[in-house]
Amino acid sequence: MENNSTKWYLLVFLGCVWGSSFILMQLGLKGVNSIQLGSLRILFAAIFLIIVGFKQIPQIPLYKWKYIALTAICGTFIPAFLFAFALSKIDGSISSILNSLTPLNTLLVGLLFFGMNVHRTQVFGVIIGFIGCALLVLFGNGENTTENYYYAILIVIASVFYGINVNLIKKYLSDLKPLTISTGNFLIMFFPALIVLYFTGFFDIIHESKVQTSLGFIAILGVVGTGFSNILFFKLIQLSSPVFASSVTYIIPVVAFALGYLFMNETLSLIQLLGAMIVLVGVYFSSKK
Repeated sequence: MENNSTKWYLLVFLGCVWGSSFILMQLGLKGVNSIQLGSLRILFAAIFLIIVGFKQIPQIPLYKWKYIALTAICGTFIPAFLFAFALSKIDGSISSILNSLTPLNTLLVGLLFFGMNVHRTQVFGVIIGFIGCALLVLFGNGENTTENYYYAILIVIASVFYGINVNLIKKYLSDLKPLTISTGNFLIMFFPALIVLYFTGFFDIIHESKVQTSLGFIAILGVVGTGFSNILFFKLIQLSSPVFASSVTYIIPVVAFALGYLFMNETLSLIQLLGAMIVLVGVYFSSKK
């Protein structure tokens, strides 16, 4: 019973934190470019996790490092850059709704590659979710619809990587502590992210006031929205199922839209609202058993 309550507390908390991440990314992009944002987010999270979890590294068996590397790439490294690029062109509220395709993609990846048992209701949910996704993508901002179409697709791709990540953790890393997995992930990503950041010319502009302001938002995004939250998310996966854990994306759009409306003057068209509702209905059915 205690585990059942804990998983719901974790789900709601993560939904609120990650829902806030979209506005932090948008604020961060006011001073740095997309590649710099992705790299800095990873670096701040890595520094935090290496400090608090360095003693956990020896607990990772040698043969599991390949799964640590795969989950680092699929769960953080690639999505961090995909989201940064996408949010330079589309609103955080739209991005968060598209991100709610994660449970559907978790289900599909689990079915196709991990032998997950799937029910008819869940398949129905997948179909509904993709219809809603299509409405969101195809009826985006009228200013350069084609460009927004491609940037919206980046969020969908990121949600596929998240689906792969959740299934990998559940199948191959459930016996490790969440802090151990997170620290291993970011230890692997630290130097690649630092190298990428160096070649963007970031250190030539670091003295600018707008860059330093952005660094504050990105630091919160990295430490709280990525490092600390990853530990809690891995714990949630271990306490529940891959689909339940990924259904945190039910809550994310609500938080992201509320913050976007209040602070970024974001709105949704009627067709986009319809698409958003269809996506969430699809996610609901895909997580039912």
